[in-house]
Amino acid sequence: MQVSVENVSNLGRKLTVRIPAARLEDTVRNRVQEMGRSARLKGFRPGKVPTQVIEQRFGARIRGEALSELIGSTFQEAVSTEKLRPAMQPAISTSGRPENGQIEYTATFEVMPEIGPVDVSGLEIVRQTASVEDADIDAMIETLRVQRRSWNPVDRAARKDDMVLFEFSAQAANFRYPETGTDRVGTIVGSDALFKDLEDQLVGHVVDDAFDKDLDFPADFRIEGLAGKSAKASFKIVRVQEAKLPELDDAFLATFGVSEGGLARFREDVRANLERELTAALSSRLKASAVEKLIDAHAALELPHGLVEGEAKELARQSAGDRKIAVAHEPFLASARRRVAGGMLLAEIARQNEIRIDSRRVSEALSAIASTYEEPQQVVELYSRDPQLMNGLQSRVLEDQVVDWIAQHAKLSEQKLSFSEVMRPGA
Repeated sequence: MQVSVENVSNLGRKLTVRIPAARLEDTVRNRVQEMGRSARLKGFRPGKVPTQVIEQRFGARIRGEALSELIGSTFQEAVSTEKLRPAMQPAISTSGRPENGQIEYTATFEVMPEIGPVDVSGLEIVRQTASVEDADIDAMIETLRVQRRSWNPVDRAARKDDMVLFEFSAQAANFRYPETGTDRVGTIVGSDALFKDLEDQLVGHVVDDAFDKDLDFPADFRIEGLAGKSAKASFKIVRVQEAKLPELDDAFLATFGVSEGGLARFREDVRANLERELTAALSSRLKASAVEKLIDAHAALELPHGLVEGEAKELARQSAGDRKIAVAHEPFLASARRRVAGGMLLAEIARQNEIRIDSRRVSEALSAIASTYEEPQQVVELYSRDPQLMNGLQSRVLEDQVVDWIAQHAKLSEQKLSFSEVMRPGA
């Protein structure tokens, strides 16, 4: 095998590889013979299909597969010999035809940049800490009660926190919503699910009250013809309901799988869930702090263009969600650069300091994920059967290990926060 390397840019490489054609022909010949011994074709006895028939029927497919595998194996051999570290899969160009007894192909790709020793000793990183207090458990239990509240009709005027059903129409200049008649709308007063000024108009009215109000609709209002406009709105109250919270009785606890131990056991379960969420949030914050400082310290790092483009396109795809729309990736390039740089620097620190995946931490992480589902063992088995899921989990665990290593070797300070400050910043 003959190999030559051309630098087409700082990180771009063009690899030209020449392979003796006999290697491909030998592989093709062997596979044709193997297929002849196992193929079942109409008109031929099993294992007795003539070679020329196999070549005629399957020759193009066999040759294509053999060539693809040969290119794959020789490419890995070539980059290993030349001590190259491809950043992503190469673009391969070849005719696949022998010339002068050789098959030639070119592989164009970008290589990982030479980062050099990564020194984290000067990074100033803040580790935030918090704990779950009894008041946090009380607040979560109250939230769970609110989530399972029932609504009962009342014969009084609507007030804050009531659920109000009403008929609605609005006229803004030449636009009317709806075009004819009224729309039936429901909201919880004070939730700002519609917008505050509209919900405030409902307070003090009883069923069958009909009234008009001039409203200024916000620019982000869901009805485009009313968004950012002034309009005369018409209301008619259909139903007023007040919330009733469930009691903390056995029936309520049973909805969370608590059949024994009563309220004390339920509080233990709530504490365990909150502590798991808090641990994950604090870990995420430490990682964000460490990675941001790491990226800023290596702002001049040149990144493979293909990796950044690919990450930006993935971010654009995620932003579209379930909507079947095309989202331009260019606005995501800055974020993509930082994500690629962060991942590359963490991987380099792991490589330089021989940080290996801790199987115990992988098991703990998997158990934490599984514990959030009704059938934890099924989740564990799913990860065990799916290499892609498991590889993703292992990558996240390794990154967490690297972040812990950075925290041990950087200038680390601590900041004490409350549970709510960590989980609901700005609330």
